[in-house]
Amino acid sequence: MEDYVYVLDYLPEGRADIPPRKRFPVVYGIGEDQFTLLELLPKSGVSFTIGERVYIGKDTEKRDKIAKIKGRIDYDKLTAAAHGEIPYIVEEIVKKNEKKFVKFFNEAGPITTRFHSLELLPGLGKKILFEILEERKKKPFESFKDISDRVPFLKHPEKLIAKRIEQELSDPNQKYYLFVRPPRKSHA
Repeated sequence: MEDYVYVLDYLPEGRADIPPRKRFPVVYGIGEDQFTLLELLPKSGVSFTIGERVYIGKDTEKRDKIAKIKGRIDYDKLTAAAHGEIPYIVEEIVKKNEKKFVKFFNEAGPITTRFHSLELLPGLGKKILFEILEERKKKPFESFKDISDRVPFLKHPEKLIAKRIEQELSDPNQKYYLFVRPPRKSHA
């Protein structure tokens, strides 16, 4: 379960595609820890700004803005505005949690004998993979800057992580999930 979400979109009048009598204010957020997409019901009289970090954890006394967690929401059910905010907010979360993602570069392992989990990062091929593996053998990476300084052609490792997270969020048919909580399986 997520303790904090970042606001992707806030609809104080509810979704326009729902009949007026059934509308209610709604907040769409992305979890800070597992990048869970959530639909949230705000408390009465509060407002939100896009990108705002809001507590949604178990301690309901500490929840000053969210009345109820309605539940997980699929990427394709989010608003266009929420889709537009995801790249910026995901990159911000990645930068704020640099240690966690640098640890991934230091500890990521092979998935099969021919395929490494680092290769799931967009644009990262065998050549850069081998450079990363060689450099981390010498000494663990300490920061995104350390990675980009030691591995030529990898100038923005945080952007690769953010792009991968976006892929995992937007494509429900991913085979591997590195950073995002896998979506629920639909019961057809």
